[in-house]
Amino acid sequence: MAFRFVLATWFTCATLAVAAQCDGLYSLHVGSPDGIGKWYMGREIAHTMSVVHADWLERPQRVQEEDPARLLSYVDVCPGNVIADIGCGIGYHTLPMAGRATGGVVFAVDVQPVMLDSVRVKASRSGLTNIIPVQAGMKDVRLPADTLDKVLLVDVYHEMAFPCEVMTSLVAAMRTGGLLYLVEYRGEDEDVPIKAIHRMSREQCIVEMREAGLRLHREHRGLPWQHCLVFRKP
Repeated sequence: MAFRFVLATWFTCATLAVAAQCDGLYSLHVGSPDGIGKWYMGREIAHTMSVVHADWLERPQRVQEEDPARLLSYVDVCPGNVIADIGCGIGYHTLPMAGRATGGVVFAVDVQPVMLDSVRVKASRSGLTNIIPVQAGMKDVRLPADTLDKVLLVDVYHEMAFPCEVMTSLVAAMRTGGLLYLVEYRGEDEDVPIKAIHRMSREQCIVEMREAGLRLHREHRGLPWQHCLVFRKP
């Protein structure tokens, strides 16, 4: 009983410490109609894509606009890898990664249950048994600590309502030396035909990942419209 009390107290204190650390990085004021009225480290947070628009994730043009095969070559999924696809949506990247991570696991993480249902159906049809759907909280990815070799976030980070808290939980789930692949539409490139609020600059990505305790490890510049910045957990 005493141990449980001490453990509960520790978790409560840790949660309060994270909240205190994060609160000072947010501000609330009017911005874009496509935003949630909340800013993080000077960046306006966008609305989360609803399941109503899930068809957009499988649009035929996505192959030309994002070159997913090239992206997965950057991630270099290997047998035995433990990977998290954060904001997995309908599993566009989850399934091909699971096919390569034989003997490993791909956590398909999303806050929307309907998205996860879609992943389950597709995994079953494909005969993939190494995908584990996880419904995340708004502030917590709900993954076990010190587990992940690699993390993939594709066009989702800029929509997180609580990026500081989410990244704290995500970094805790990464192993030392684990890699996080942050893919966002390039904010500096006005030729990218995506609304500004759904794009991020390279500098902003690096600043926010540094706040989470990650360091830039490498950068891939071969994608048509997106950054692919790779961060490492020290």
